[in-house]
Amino acid sequence: MKLSEKEWKKKLSKEQYHVLREKGTEMAFTGKYDKYKEKGVYVCAACGSELFHSDTKFDSGSGWPSFFKPSSKDKVETKQDISHGMERTEALCKKCQSHLGHVFDDGPNPTGKRFCINSASLDFKKEKTKRDSKK
Repeated sequence: MKLSEKEWKKKLSKEQYHVLREKGTEMAFTGKYDKYKEKGVYVCAACGSELFHSDTKFDSGSGWPSFFKPSSKDKVETKQDISHGMERTEALCKKCQSHLGHVFDDGPNPTGKRFCINSASLDFKKEKTKRDSKK
C-alpha cells in the first residue's frame, strides 16, 4: 500500500500516525489492547493486513500487547533498529511498512519471541461465534 505521508496523515489519527509512520511508541499500560482478551485477529491499523491471532497473545507485563508469533511469516517484517542508543529488532507491517513495535528474545515457548506491539498500530476483528451468527 503506497500512500504519501500527507495521505497517511489524513487517514490515521494523530497517535496512529506518530506510532505507525514516525516510529513512535505509546506510553506503557495506556493502549486499548494491552489487557484485551477477546478472540479474533489483530490487523494493521494503517492497511488492514492481518498480523496476529488472539491465541498467540500473552501477558508479558510490559504494558504493551505481546504476541509470540505473527499470524504468518509473510505478514510481519523485522529489521535492525539502532535508534535511541539501543540495538533492537523493529517489527513492521510487511504490506505497508508501518512501524508496529519491536521483537525481543524473552517470549514464551514455542518461539521464545515477544512481539511487543503498540495498540495504536492495531485494529481488532472479533471472532464470530455461533451465537453471533444467530443474530
